Amino acid sequence: MARREIAPEVFLAGVPLFKALDAATLARLAAVTKRRALKRGEVLFRKGDPATGMYVVVYGEVKLIATTPARGPRLAGIVGPGHSFGEPVMFLERPTVVDAQAASDALLLHLPKEAVFAEIERNPKFARRMIAGLSQRIERLVRELDRQALGSGSERFIDYLLRHGKDQAGAFVVTLPAAKAEIASQLNLTPEHFSRILHELAQTGLLQVQGRRITVPDPARLQAATR
Repeated sequence: MARREIAPEVFLAGVPLFKALDAATLARLAAVTKRRALKRGEVLFRKGDPATGMYVVVYGEVKLIATTPARGPRLAGIVGPGHSFGEPVMFLERPTVVDAQAASDALLLHLPKEAVFAEIERNPKFARRMIAGLSQRIERLVRELDRQALGSGSERFIDYLLRHGKDQAGAFVVTLPAAKAEIASQLNLTPEHFSRILHELAQTGLLQVQGRRITVPDPARLQAATR
């Protein structure tokens, strides 16, 4: 079934970054917003490309992949519906520092940097929202670095699962948003180590693994495994 078309200003009004903005501001931003549909696996931009603005995900998911000579490609994050990306390098006016690739069929809204900069100059409330959004992103990055310091790979993966199921009561299911090797890289694990962790947790009954679909039958018991 075809997805229902949503006007850009309607969608922007529901995104945390743009909430509480007045109708005139939303209309100005929506007027210059461009839709970008991506097929699964399609690359939006590559590291080193010019940063032309920021993106908001309407539906689907986008993988952000960092690459260094020492470690090769590593999943740096996944951006889902209602969230934005691209702001930091847009403000620095530097080339992009990651690859962005669709993890599934996706629809994005692209806001040109010129329009964002003009609105910041015009609207202090919008400027504060942008600052708050970037501050939250820094806070999440610090927390992620803290998680990377957890003692073992099993503890990092268990923490990852419990965070994804934090709003669920009782047993829950997590569908990995990317290939297992990519999730392993995000958790600073080798694919082989990640496979061993999955096998061990499944053997003890803490998880049920079917491809990317992972069932946690008893979250409290899984949490206790990290103590």
